[in-house]
Amino acid sequence: MSSSKEKSNMWQDYLRPIVVLLVICLAVATLLAFVNNMTAPLIAENEEKSANAAYFEALPEADHFTELPCDMENVLKVLKADNGAGYVITAQAKGYGGAVPAAVAFSEDGKILNVYMMENGETPGMGQKVRDQAFSGQFAGMDAAPFTISDIDAITGATISSKASVEAINLAIAAYDAVVKGGAA
Repeated sequence: MSSSKEKSNMWQDYLRPIVVLLVICLAVATLLAFVNNMTAPLIAENEEKSANAAYFEALPEADHFTELPCDMENVLKVLKADNGAGYVITAQAKGYGGAVPAAVAFSEDGKILNVYMMENGETPGMGQKVRDQAFSGQFAGMDAAPFTISDIDAITGATISSKASVEAINLAIAAYDAVVKGGAA
């Protein structure tokens, strides 16, 4: 009789909690997978709307965009305005809090028309200042030629974010040179 009592104690003390925990984990994982499947299309749609808004913010004169091929690392998209208003190139560089993406609008003759710094994970109050017009507006009218942080008014106290912004803009310039000037457009 001692053997069946030991088996009962083993079930109660060890195996039963493991089985209960396993069932709970499976139920939660199934629920999370269901919620992910329900929300993933909505999240993707909202991200696409946000990106499209950034393109038109960078180049408001555009009516519609056509994507051009580009396989450069950290260049997200190269877009040509269908009405000839110019190009928008989105690129990103690593900042303090993650990727710092920028949508850079170029004219047909190689001038930067506008820079729109997109949503990023930089420090609120400091690194997020790269999104302010006071910072991003200083690039308008510049030639589409690489520059350094010493060529601009960087944000005091947010050097990493400022450098990441410059690097993202320089990546967009490199993509402009490769795709547009290189003849792929």
